[in-house]
Amino acid sequence: MSDFELPDKKKLQDIYEKYAEIRFLTSKDIERRLETIFDYLSPRPTVKGRVKDFGSYYKKHLKLLKQAPGTNPVITDIIGIRIVCPFIEDLAKVQALIVQNFNVIDTEKKGSNYSYKEFGYESIHLLITIPDDIIQERGPSGCSEGEIQIRTILQDAWAEVEHELVYKAEFTPFDEPMKRKLAAINASLSLADTIFQEIRNHQLDLHAESGKRRESFFNKLEENVDTFLYSDVEVQDETKSLTVWEHSKGAVTIDELLLNALYAHNRNDFDTAIALYTRILSMNPKNDIISVIYVHRGMANFARSRYEEAIRDFECALEFDAKAYKAAYYRGLVKLVLRRWIEAVDDFTLSLTINPYQPFCLYRRAHACYHNGDKIQALSDCEAALTIMPEFDDALKFKNFILSKLKL
Repeated sequence: MSDFELPDKKKLQDIYEKYAEIRFLTSKDIERRLETIFDYLSPRPTVKGRVKDFGSYYKKHLKLLKQAPGTNPVITDIIGIRIVCPFIEDLAKVQALIVQNFNVIDTEKKGSNYSYKEFGYESIHLLITIPDDIIQERGPSGCSEGEIQIRTILQDAWAEVEHELVYKAEFTPFDEPMKRKLAAINASLSLADTIFQEIRNHQLDLHAESGKRRESFFNKLEENVDTFLYSDVEVQDETKSLTVWEHSKGAVTIDELLLNALYAHNRNDFDTAIALYTRILSMNPKNDIISVIYVHRGMANFARSRYEEAIRDFECALEFDAKAYKAAYYRGLVKLVLRRWIEAVDDFTLSLTINPYQPFCLYRRAHACYHNGDKIQALSDCEAALTIMPEFDDALKFKNFILSKLKL
């Protein structure tokens, strides 16, 4: 005869449901607080809160009671929050923010000890105390802790399926082929997570190098246009010393070649960058890719002061993609450097026709109009740029400069 004695279910349910509304409100408070601290993350994780219903609570209560008869089981995940992140790299960022903003009393990384033959899901579980200010506002909820689970999207997908197939159904497969199938699915999802992260890293590298390239482009533009505008002193082009960079030898894909070209571009090795952009073009990619590569090569030619070649590259970009408003904008910038004011105005106007919400293009068209003698249109463009981007200090400075010349 078993010594195990069932608890009074009705009494237990009455006590449990007494705090149901407070638990729900507490869960929502924690959920909102997490969303606030994740606000600056990009991409933002998804936060999902839940409170165990009595049926799930009672089932777990009995399970713990069987393991330790005569005790009063403590269930710490009555209030649970699940945080789902797009990429593996986001998990550590999210965990660090939770540690900074909550009192974490226990941390467990589930699944970290599984072998490739096993099919349990991975997840970071943090046990937190419910913040005092929430308790003061909502009152006691019958539990002092909550559990936060952090997963990737694919880890979450696997956990949902495993919960239905294995946990809820109390299914432990004895059949080896079935075990292998479940393990294979889990391994495939883990591999996919790793590949997504590798792609993400590559994407971030491309964006970082593209940002450096744009900064270099606009620095040269400011030297040749802005200083000339405000001081009437023409700035002479500087000859950059070039370095030979051999990192691109093993690259075979367009993405690899582009990243290597950007590395070279940002090291001022423009000859190597131009050669790599040309190599990509020789691979006959799709028209939209060709357009992008011509824009990159045009910027490299601009950096070498090969202005006519830069203009031709930007023209080619527009031929392969008529909606490439940046190509029209950059072509206008080269014309601005060459003091071909009317042509610059036409290029900026074309770019704005394709995409009118460009404060920087409006600002540069204002420069071209001013030099072409149309100060009223220049003033109008500055005002339009400031309407789109009120914090645009350069446009405000130029607007005031024009007003001083108009004596208004």
